[in-house]
Amino acid sequence: APCRWGSQFNVPPSALLVARPVGICSMMRLPVQASAEGLDAAFVGVPLDTGTSNRPGARFGPRHIRAESAMVRKCNSSTGAAPFDSLRVADIGDVNVNLYNLPDSCRLIRESYQDIVASGCVPLTLGGDHTITYPILQALAAKHGPVGLVHVDAHTDTGDTALGEKIYHGTPFRRCVEEKLLDCSRVVQIGIRGSSYEPDPYQYSREQGFRVVPAEECWMKSLEPLMREVRAQMGDKPVYISFDIDGIDPAYAPGTGTPEIAGLTPAQALEIIRGCKGLNIVGCDLVEVAPMYDVSGNTALLGANLLFEMLCVLPGVKTL
Repeated sequence: APCRWGSQFNVPPSALLVARPVGICSMMRLPVQASAEGLDAAFVGVPLDTGTSNRPGARFGPRHIRAESAMVRKCNSSTGAAPFDSLRVADIGDVNVNLYNLPDSCRLIRESYQDIVASGCVPLTLGGDHTITYPILQALAAKHGPVGLVHVDAHTDTGDTALGEKIYHGTPFRRCVEEKLLDCSRVVQIGIRGSSYEPDPYQYSREQGFRVVPAEECWMKSLEPLMREVRAQMGDKPVYISFDIDGIDPAYAPGTGTPEIAGLTPAQALEIIRGCKGLNIVGCDLVEVAPMYDVSGNTALLGANLLFEMLCVLPGVKTL
């Protein structure tokens, strides 16, 4: 579809000119490229759910997020961010994961992201279960060193093993700590909640120096004050945003594999992401959308909007 915005960058086509169902199903109907070369930021899918512990289906998350993203327009009218007037962005497709071998999938993801990072592009990832963040951070830390982490989730994902396996969607951040991929003094986990097998399920995180913000500390309040503190904590060093959709209350986002009641609201999710504006963000992900548990498509739609919000707070995005 022709771009009629008069921009030198890739711009999502207007539904006033090109019908939304028209064209290849790419993120925000952006052009599709074979690689990240020449891009400032790229949407990339990782359709893997082999590490899922409960309801499977996140392998279909990237496809459905892309479909629902046709509703997302080019400007952020709330913040004034104009990412498509600032950065060259495209959809570079999916990592070709191995659904039958989780360690091999981690290798494939790591190698793919090493290429993305080497090109100078910031990846915005459509998941996929939360296992995928581990090999992504391996690739990013190889370039940037240990990174800070803004982690929104119902779970800390710092388990050690399950069924004898050390790699699954409940362990990525313990593996990252062990490999020194994280700057533990700059890690915050927001929205954590739910029943547990241990009396203090947050002990490991706190022992590493993470800041844990349980969901009940977020109930019925704005998170802007929290994010002021987070910005001060993160400073100007590299930061990664990892957003598990189950951080949102299942009343708003039921399409996920391990839902927990009494979570964050979509408005609070926007406060968190918008509160990252000004940070040195080197990558982002939105994981654990399992679309078959939400026939309305609202979970995938929320995921698409949150990825757009992440794009809007990347370094170099102008405000009009």
